[in-house]
Amino acid sequence: MSSLTIRNASIADIELIRELNLQVWPQTYSHLQTPGQVNYMLDMMYSKDALEKQMADGHQFIILYDKHIPIGFASYGEIEEHIFKLHKLYILPAHHGGGKGRFVIDFIKNDILTKGAEALQLNVNRKNVAKNFYEKIGFKVIRSEDKDIGNGYFMNDYVMEKKLTNEHEEFKNSL
Repeated sequence: MSSLTIRNASIADIELIRELNLQVWPQTYSHLQTPGQVNYMLDMMYSKDALEKQMADGHQFIILYDKHIPIGFASYGEIEEHIFKLHKLYILPAHHGGGKGRFVIDFIKNDILTKGAEALQLNVNRKNVAKNFYEKIGFKVIRSEDKDIGNGYFMNDYVMEKKLTNEHEEFKNSL
């Protein structure tokens, strides 16, 4: 793990985020959605304009490096008082395993705990095997959600949540 580092991203990193995303996203979703929906969602969520808007709307993007090579990214932000949402977490397939996802989640937890977070939520496609990873690190399904994203497409997700209240006290006591 000592070779892993994370840095905050800015608008200057949008092309890097797009490049990483194009290596991860289609492979992740091509067996879950039609090619038309994958392309529609890529444009809707990962165009330069869409990423700039997300950053302007308060989504904190971070980039994960292994030995100074970018291998993934995530974004998160506060969605209501004390509740934060993991909007995105993608790691290049060749780098899956070995605790990299947990490393990113721990980084995010430590950051949001200092901002008063009590819970971290996320959406995961109901057929995505990533659900198992999130359950393993303490997330629980709190509801199902079918979101109309336009063009006749839907996101059929579980909303998962990890309570951070007890961890917050442990974190504060460790400072």
